[in-house]
Amino acid sequence: MSWDNQGGGGPWGNNGGSGGSGSPWGRGTGGQGGGQTPPDIDEVIRRGQAKLKGLLPKGFGGWKAGMLIALVLLGIWAANGFYRVQPNQEGVPVLLGRFVGTTTNPGLHWNWPAPIGKVYTPDVTAENRIEIGLRTSGESSRRGASVRDMPEESQMITGDENIVDIDFVVFWRISDAPNYLFNIRNPDETVKMAAESVMRAIIGQTPIQEALTSRREDIEARTLSSLQKLMSEYQAGIQVRQVQLLAVLPPKNVIDAFDEVSRARQDMDRLKNEAEAFRNDIVPRARGEAQQLLQGAEAYRQEVVNRAQGDANRFNSVYQAYRQSKDVTTTRIYLETLETIFSNVNKVIIDSEVGKAGGGVVPYLPLPEIKKKQQNNASSQGANN
Repeated sequence: MSWDNQGGGGPWGNNGGSGGSGSPWGRGTGGQGGGQTPPDIDEVIRRGQAKLKGLLPKGFGGWKAGMLIALVLLGIWAANGFYRVQPNQEGVPVLLGRFVGTTTNPGLHWNWPAPIGKVYTPDVTAENRIEIGLRTSGESSRRGASVRDMPEESQMITGDENIVDIDFVVFWRISDAPNYLFNIRNPDETVKMAAESVMRAIIGQTPIQEALTSRREDIEARTLSSLQKLMSEYQAGIQVRQVQLLAVLPPKNVIDAFDEVSRARQDMDRLKNEAEAFRNDIVPRARGEAQQLLQGAEAYRQEVVNRAQGDANRFNSVYQAYRQSKDVTTTRIYLETLETIFSNVNKVIIDSEVGKAGGGVVPYLPLPEIKKKQQNNASSQGANN
């Protein structure tokens, strides 16, 4: 229904019977056909209050209505204080900007709503990843993911004043939600800068050859321990889970020369291993022969010493016997000396009386040779039998 059909008074009534076209606020133009006048704000407020009173029960007005409205608004405000903590989260309520001292477990809880209170719900189970020395765009598990090198982060000086290019990743998660929220401003940047600083300090104490080959696991372990210690000193509420070296390489502009050096080192190591194997074969044998000679010399020394002591003891005993009976001892020594001399020579004893008597014995015959021939014949017969 158009307003003109109702007499041109607009939604708030007519224009008091004036003949001109009325404004939508019920005020005429004085029959002059002029433009619309601004609405009367006081009149609008009075009409609104009249409508509100019509909705309330009779006798319920004034301060009672205001009290009811205040209670309704307070209830709505208090209902906004309910919040839910998800299973992977931890609730951190604050009151007037200060942590209340206790965190909340997963479930439904209540805290003073804004502007008095506020609740933070960080994800304490998420495994966060910080890349240093490179940037991966897209999912790292996809084949199409591109990797961008960051030489200002990855190039470091080693302990022997060489340059090495290191890309690594740090995995961490929240261990203390209040410290994580209130003690550090930018967690990702803090972990990144701390990890880079710790890695540079460790690489600065490590020779380049060891960093490239044998000490990668040691570097990871030392970086993890030092970085966690630094986070604890900061009271950052962060637990460093793992430090993983992705690449440890010489700079690209010298990689060819470094490969030549690496091949030369491999040849050197091969030759050293061969020499060590030869040494391990020769040295034990020489040591065994030396020990054998030492033992033989020790045995000979002991033998000579014992023989000398025996000779000395025998001489002393002979001397004591000589002092007691000189004639007997002299004769015995003479006989023993002749026995020693004649025991090592060939002897043919001929009775001198028989030779003088002309008994047919030739004074000189090669009797030793005859005797030796007889012994050889006897040996031959024994072998034939």
